[in-house]
Amino acid sequence: MERARFAHQVAEKRRLIKQYKMERERQQKLEEEEEIKRLRKELIPKAQLMPYFDRPFVPRRSKKQPTVPREPKFCIPRHKTIKCCRMSCNDMSGPSQLQHLPSSVEKAEALYQQRGQLKEEQLMKKIQKLVGEEEKLRMPIAQGLPWTTDEPKCLIKPPVKKNTIPIDLKLHSDIRAVERARFAHQVAEKGRLIKQYKMERERQQKLEEEEEIKRLRKELIPKAQLMPYFDRPFVPRRSEKQPTVPREPKFCIPRHKTIKCCRMSCNDMSGPSQLQHLPSSIEKAEALYKNRILQ
Repeated sequence: MERARFAHQVAEKRRLIKQYKMERERQQKLEEEEEIKRLRKELIPKAQLMPYFDRPFVPRRSKKQPTVPREPKFCIPRHKTIKCCRMSCNDMSGPSQLQHLPSSVEKAEALYQQRGQLKEEQLMKKIQKLVGEEEKLRMPIAQGLPWTTDEPKCLIKPPVKKNTIPIDLKLHSDIRAVERARFAHQVAEKGRLIKQYKMERERQQKLEEEEEIKRLRKELIPKAQLMPYFDRPFVPRRSEKQPTVPREPKFCIPRHKTIKCCRMSCNDMSGPSQLQHLPSSIEKAEALYKNRILQ
């Protein structure tokens, strides 16, 4: 019983494992099909939106105020003025020049501001000069005729280039659209063939069922029973076989079972008179058991 129970548990466990594997494979197959469908949907070329011809783009003037130019301020920090003052002091030489050095930081700042004003004036002059040169370049100057009586020669016309013939461009998107259309046609053709095959199979199955129904109806039609032969009536005859000879049964019991039965008979006995009649060997026990069976 334990062995059978263990074998049943093992078989049940194997069945559950196989069922789990089949379920997992089915789930994986469904996920792969969903992924293929999603990728096919993403690869479909989408139509681009047309521009709004009724609302063309019109540039508008900005509502911000024009930028007002400001005069630059040449204000130098205090530490730089002190550094410049020291550099100017180092450049000077002689006792007469050392007497004119500024005695405080304020005088150095005033000197540096004066130098800044000079630089500003030079910059303004340079800008005015550049503006004047640009205005002169804008004014066209007529070229004078050459001092000669010869007639001007007609210049040779340069060779005229042929009109450029536009080339029919083949965009990658157009090629992909053609391939995609061909693939969609193949998929639709395959689906149509599968549907046609299913319909044909259903039709064949329906015809087979109808044929089976017709055959069963023919078989179930009640038929007339044959009449017996009255001129040749059935007369039972005695069998020609010899009668069966009965045989005496053989009660051959194994050795270990005879010992077990002997012990059971000993336990059933009670009293000193019965214990004296117990067999002294296994052969006596077998003989006793055979006598009991024959009785």
